[in-house]
Amino acid sequence: MKTHSSALSGLASLKWPLVGFIGTVHLLALLAPWCFSWSALGVALLLHWLLGGIGICLGYHRLLAHRSFRLPQLLERAVALLGALALQGGPIFWVAGHRRHHAWTEDPTRDPHASTRGFWWSHLLWLVQPQAQPPAEKFAADLACQPFYRWLERYHLLLQLPFGLLLFLLGGVPFVVYGIFVRTVLLWHTTWLVNSAAHLSGYRSYQTADCSRNLWWVALLTYGEGWHNNHHAHPRAARAGLLWWEVDLTWGTIRLLEMVGLARKVVRPSCLVNCESVTSKVRG
Repeated sequence: MKTHSSALSGLASLKWPLVGFIGTVHLLALLAPWCFSWSALGVALLLHWLLGGIGICLGYHRLLAHRSFRLPQLLERAVALLGALALQGGPIFWVAGHRRHHAWTEDPTRDPHASTRGFWWSHLLWLVQPQAQPPAEKFAADLACQPFYRWLERYHLLLQLPFGLLLFLLGGVPFVVYGIFVRTVLLWHTTWLVNSAAHLSGYRSYQTADCSRNLWWVALLTYGEGWHNNHHAHPRAARAGLLWWEVDLTWGTIRLLEMVGLARKVVRPSCLVNCESVTSKVRG
């Protein structure tokens, strides 16, 4: 009876509006077989890269959360807008949560998605279970003090309405289903795999004080974010893939922006001056 009561209490404490939202997006993505076209699939893949690779990986993560490089203000805000369209929360929420993750990695009470609490917790359950966390503004004060980011934090969900209308005008219902729902589900799970799978499986080039690992297939799905042990060893670096075969498409984009004069103050990992030592660790 006590176990049954605890289970009911756990269910009652869930963030049910968020559970309903995530569940609805997954259900609508199941319309994909009835709306399939090659152009719609192409839109989903293009937006996975544009909103995920540029908006989340390059924008929310390496630019805003870690300030690994600098962009002109207008370009920074355009990239942040792409991140907001990815349906992973506003920039203040996302950046604060990621900074807490690095400050207290694996701490079961202070790391929002500590992998020490299990795969499903770090993959998804951390989002829908209430947690006692400091205000997001405390860990993202540099964003919270700017009116643009406060506006984006408040209205990021409403941005899906004009975005969905644009997709409908361009390709009807198939573009909406693939461009929003299929793309969102794919992007959610590929991003969440960095929190879950990349803390449980893979190799470790650095003996960091956490369970972060380098996982090649997650890196391919997340434009380089799966080189997670490298990232935890050098969190401020704009580059996560350090060896020649550690493909990091996000770093390639940052490097291109640097070459044309748009990205400035690009932080590079100091270990690159001695990559041979990294290689020997991997082989060992």
